Amino acid sequence: MNDRTCIVTRRQAETDELIRFVVGPDSAVVPDIKRNLPGRGCWVSAERLHVDKAAAKNLFARAFKAQVTVPADLGGMVDGLLSRSALGMLGLARKAGAIALGATKVESAVRSGLALFVLHATEASDDGVRKISQARRATVHLGGPAILAYKLFSEAELSLALGGTNVIHAAVLAQDAGRAVQRRMVALDRYRGGSPDDLAMLAAVADEDDAAEDME
Repeated sequence: MNDRTCIVTRRQAETDELIRFVVGPDSAVVPDIKRNLPGRGCWVSAERLHVDKAAAKNLFARAFKAQVTVPADLGGMVDGLLSRSALGMLGLARKAGAIALGATKVESAVRSGLALFVLHATEASDDGVRKISQARRATVHLGGPAILAYKLFSEAELSLALGGTNVIHAAVLAQDAGRAVQRRMVALDRYRGGSPDDLAMLAAVADEDDAAEDME
């Protein structure tokens, strides 16, 4: 079996699309998020449903050809590691000046094309999200970038990571520090099944473009 073949789907993929696991000294399966732990590893597609299936079907024992212990909530453990990695990188981006906070500043960063992506707290109101989503659509129609948005963290988590209070909306700017954050956010979002907000925004843009073409 190829070292980068998912033990669940049996498909080969790039490392960014997979999560590596190794066996610890106590024979327990350990997620290797940074892909730097020693020992022979196996790979699972980077979505929770695949990690949960690998655990439930005892596929780790088959992959390692050994009796191994799988943590009771391996899927949750991986989620926590990805989440902490993303929040930690978000804090570094704040120190690098690559973050805009507050609805007004976020909307301005979006309309100017400076925003790489947007974060909404899970508690964000529909009205607040809608105004920023309108700015995102307007930016695309004016020839700017498609600025995606994620709703992955609570207000408390964002506030702690960004050193503020009541952080509901944030924009990560298109700088090197921002792109490092983006990679972590994409990984966490993919692991959790994707962002409905992004799919809805892209669909809305496509529908509006189709309508405009029909009128020509």
